[in-house]
Amino acid sequence: MSMLFTLFAFVLALGILIVVHELGHYLVAISCGVKVLRFSVGFGKPLFTRKIGKDRTEWSIAAFPIGGYVKMLDEREGEVAAEEADRAFNRQSVYKRFAVVLAGPSSNLLLAVLLYWILFMHGIPGMKPVLGPVKTETAAALAGFKAGETLLEVDHQAVRTWDEARWILIGQAMKKGEIPITASDQGHIVVHRLDLGHADIDSKDFLSDLGFEPPRFAMPSVVGEVVQGGPADRAGLKAGDRIVALNGKSVETWDELAQTIRKNGSRPLDIEASRQGSLVHFTVLPETAREKGEEVGKIGIAARIDQSKMDKLFTVVRYGPIDAMLHAVDKTWETSALTLKMLGEMFLGKISVKNIGGPITIADYAGQSARIGPFAYLSFLALISISLGVLNLLPVPVLDGGHLMYYMAEIIRGKPLPEKAMEVGQQVGIVLLFSLMALAIYNDLHRLITG
Repeated sequence: MSMLFTLFAFVLALGILIVVHELGHYLVAISCGVKVLRFSVGFGKPLFTRKIGKDRTEWSIAAFPIGGYVKMLDEREGEVAAEEADRAFNRQSVYKRFAVVLAGPSSNLLLAVLLYWILFMHGIPGMKPVLGPVKTETAAALAGFKAGETLLEVDHQAVRTWDEARWILIGQAMKKGEIPITASDQGHIVVHRLDLGHADIDSKDFLSDLGFEPPRFAMPSVVGEVVQGGPADRAGLKAGDRIVALNGKSVETWDELAQTIRKNGSRPLDIEASRQGSLVHFTVLPETAREKGEEVGKIGIAARIDQSKMDKLFTVVRYGPIDAMLHAVDKTWETSALTLKMLGEMFLGKISVKNIGGPITIADYAGQSARIGPFAYLSFLALISISLGVLNLLPVPVLDGGHLMYYMAEIIRGKPLPEKAMEVGQQVGIVLLFSLMALAIYNDLHRLITG
C-alpha cells in the first residue's frame, strides 16, 4: 500500500508538471497562429486519444509518462498543404519561435510562483531559529553563538524559521566567506560573523556541521497514539500508558524508549507500564522495517505531544495576498538562482554530482511529502517545477534551452544556423542528456542499496 501511494504521488506530480509545461508551449503556439497536431503526455504507444477543436488537435496520454511533447505543423517533418503553409512552425518569425519554446519552462516557473503564493497565504509551518547546545570547535562556536539565542537576520535577510536560515546559508556557503548573523540573546541584540570557508553544502547535516542545533526537550515516555492492529495494539497497550521499563531497564524519556525499540528488531520486548496508578505488563513482538540500510523495530505507537512546548518552538509564516505574491516571486527567483549556482558548482567539481537525483529519489520525496499533508506536497511540487523549468533552460541541444540558443544565434547572424551544425548539436545533446539520466539513476540505485 505504501509503495502504491508513493507511486501515485509521483505519477500525479509528473502529470501536473508535464501538462503545465506542454500547455505553455501549446497556448503560445496557437496564439502565434501555429497549428498544433498533437498534445501528448508521455511517450510511446497512446493509451487514450481524443481529437478536439477546429484543428482536430490530437490529445493523448501515452504509455511512458516521464515527459511529453507538443507536435506542431512543420515542413521539416512532413508535407504541408499549401493553404496551411503559413501556419507551419518553421515559417514563423524567429521571435515567435523563441516565444513558443520559452513558454514551456516559463510555465513551470509561473506554476511555482502560484503554488508558493497559495502556501504563503495559507501559512508555512517551521521551527523557530532558536539555538540549542552549540557544538564545540565548529564555525558557530568560533563565531560566539550561545544556546538560547534566536536568529533574526542571516546576511541582512530576515529569517523566521530554521528552513529560511538554512536556505540562505547554503547560498552563501558557495562564496566561502564570512557573513553577519544578527541574533537576540535574552532581549539583547548581538551580531556574529560566521565563517563559511569550510562549510560542506554536500553534507546531509549541513546546519549541524556548522554547529547549529535546534533546542531539544525531553518528551516523557507516555503513549499518545496506538496504531490499530499494530504490535502494541495486539499486546493491549493503550493511549495514556506511561512506559516505565523495557526488558527490565527503566526508561523516562521517549527518546530512550524509541531507541530501545529500534535496536530490538524482531526480538520480543517485555514492557512495564503505568496505567491509572497501577503497573501492567505486556510482551510485544516488534515488526521490522528497513531504514537507512538497517533493519529497525517498530511496535506502532506515537508519543504524546506537549502542545504548549511545541508552540514555543514552532511558528507559521503567513502573509496577505499582495505580500504573499511578492514573497512567492522572490522565493521562485532565489530558488532558480541557487539551482543554477549549484549546477555550476557541480560542473566545476566543487559540489559532488551525488546530489543529482533521478526518478526513484523524486518518487520517494513525492511520497514523503504527500504523507505529511497537501501543503507539504504543494511545496514539493513548487520545488520540482522550478528544477524542471531551470533545467529546460540550460543551453543543451534537445532541451528547450538548446533551441533558444539556436534562435539567439539566428537573431545575431540574421539567418538560421546550418542544418549540419544543428544536427551535430542534437547528437551531442542526446549524449549529454542520456549521460545525465544514467548518472541520476546510478545515484538513485546507490542510495537505495546503501540507504
